[in-house]
Amino acid sequence: MLDLLWLIPALPFAGFLLLTLAGRLPRAVIAGIGCGTVGVGAIFSLLLCHRFLTAPPPDHAFTQSLWTWFDVAGLAPGIAFHLDALSLVMISVITGVGFLIHVYSAEYMRDDEGFQRFFAFLNLFVGFMLVLVLADNFVLLLLGWEGVGLCSYLLIGFWYREPANGAAARKAFVVTRIGDTALLLGLFLLFASLGTLHFQEAFAAASLAWEPGSGLAVAAALLILGGAVGKSAQLPLQTWLPDAMAGPTPVSALIHAATMVTAGVYLIARCHVLFELAPAVLLVVAIVGAATLLTAGFSALVQHDIKRVLAYSTISQLGYMFLALGVGAWSAAMFHFVTHALFKALLFLAAGALILALHHEQDMRKMGGLRHKLPAVFWTFLIGSVSLAALPLIGSGFYSKEKILWDVWISPLGGPAFWAVGVAGAVVTALYTFRMVFLVFFGESRGARVEHRPGPAVLAVLVILAVFSTFAGGIELPHTFGHVTFFSDFLDTALASLVVLPPGLDAELWALLLVASALVLAGAGVAWWLYGKRTQTSDTMGAAPPRDPLLRFWFAGWGFDAVYDTLLVRPYQFLARRNRRDLVDLGPVFIAALARGLHTLLSETQTGRLRWYASVLVAGTLVLLLLAFAQ
Repeated sequence: MLDLLWLIPALPFAGFLLLTLAGRLPRAVIAGIGCGTVGVGAIFSLLLCHRFLTAPPPDHAFTQSLWTWFDVAGLAPGIAFHLDALSLVMISVITGVGFLIHVYSAEYMRDDEGFQRFFAFLNLFVGFMLVLVLADNFVLLLLGWEGVGLCSYLLIGFWYREPANGAAARKAFVVTRIGDTALLLGLFLLFASLGTLHFQEAFAAASLAWEPGSGLAVAAALLILGGAVGKSAQLPLQTWLPDAMAGPTPVSALIHAATMVTAGVYLIARCHVLFELAPAVLLVVAIVGAATLLTAGFSALVQHDIKRVLAYSTISQLGYMFLALGVGAWSAAMFHFVTHALFKALLFLAAGALILALHHEQDMRKMGGLRHKLPAVFWTFLIGSVSLAALPLIGSGFYSKEKILWDVWISPLGGPAFWAVGVAGAVVTALYTFRMVFLVFFGESRGARVEHRPGPAVLAVLVILAVFSTFAGGIELPHTFGHVTFFSDFLDTALASLVVLPPGLDAELWALLLVASALVLAGAGVAWWLYGKRTQTSDTMGAAPPRDPLLRFWFAGWGFDAVYDTLLVRPYQFLARRNRRDLVDLGPVFIAALARGLHTLLSETQTGRLRWYASVLVAGTLVLLLLAFAQ
């Protein structure tokens, strides 16, 4: 069974090639290829999970080397896949949630003229993401890393005829390239210092060669963190993600739930050995996560576009994962990754069904009263919202977020300050989540009319995700709830957590749980008071732009776009205009001028006179004959 590991990434690539090269195909065939290749990968992932649980390989890891990619100056990376608990969790979520998104897309995109191109891009995206998480060396990881960046550009700008969509795709591509450059520099540093880019060899060499806190360890960890910050949309490179909503809603679900934005979380978890050698950088990771989860949460409070609320929510939840990584709570971060993939995919896909039903209306100020008109969408959206808001004992999000908060409290790298930030973020999350629920589904209709109802495929996907979002938290229960540690025990075979629960903290943990839960319920209650009970009042947190300067500041994403536009974009555009005729342009300009000149000369020979053409033909023939006889 393990020998078939290569099929999991190969199948989506095969689907991409079929859809790209086969010419125009019937839509049913397109959907079958697109969904089937990822679905078979999901089945293989489940079988591998069963194998790892019942008969794990030696050292709980398996490496499959296919061939050597290249061999230059001592660098010989292989096309090789490494399967352990961490990568198994990743591929299970990517293929499982990815398959459901493909099935949903078959109905959601059925009337789009680019149906075949869309599924080709989706398959390519999933294939590159699987390469990223299965790679056994940094070079192959970089191939998957850049591949998902390319596919994000293609999918965000899928409806390319709208200039704003193309601009959003370019923005995502350029901003993430900043982090990618840092990652590439980090790989140069690792190879120059350690002589290898194979994961296990590099980590072993780093543990021997570098003392904890050494300059090289700190530099390498910081550069890798730069790559993770760009891909996972953390401060200060978070600006691309809200604009990525320009793509079709299934793309938003795929990018924001299970794939691209979690690549940074995976990278830090995979490189945990390097980060443990740089405790100062781990502190930076925690600070970045804490700052991001709060700032993005406040921005989500004032958005009126339902997809932008979910986008800022994704940034905030990724901030929780970074906070957990920063205090060494690896299993808590990955547990929240799993639950977040489920409930955020559910929320995006339910929002997509809602948007399609309202003839592509996304403004929550024009919605209202939809729980009676779209009951299935309402209940599934509510289930996802309950998990996102981490309401006590309901939904998987509560258990994963509470695990992060507990681990932050007891970790030697965490403490009360980080815990307080996490709890504050949870309160804000409850507030903006239920603001969204009350504005969309309660009160009176504010103009949007239901013109389309979701079909069976969409409803089936929503129900499946709702079930998983409700019960997935059962794989990891806190010490006070029976101490079920199935997930963390499994993940410890690849990621040994730095957080150990001291004995005798039951009362303290109960107190933390009750305080956090009470505050989250209070946040939900405030949302009900402002947007549920007082439905006729003006939505002061939903105006565009808000009247209050602070709310307007949050609405604009804390001004990051304005700062980057002023300091970077406009100066660059000014210099480009002023330097329009620089030396670099002389070559292309000369080639273009030469082509135009030759075209002019040749066009002069096209007179339209048959006698002239015949004369030239005879003359040319004579010249060829003379040349032949001369030889």
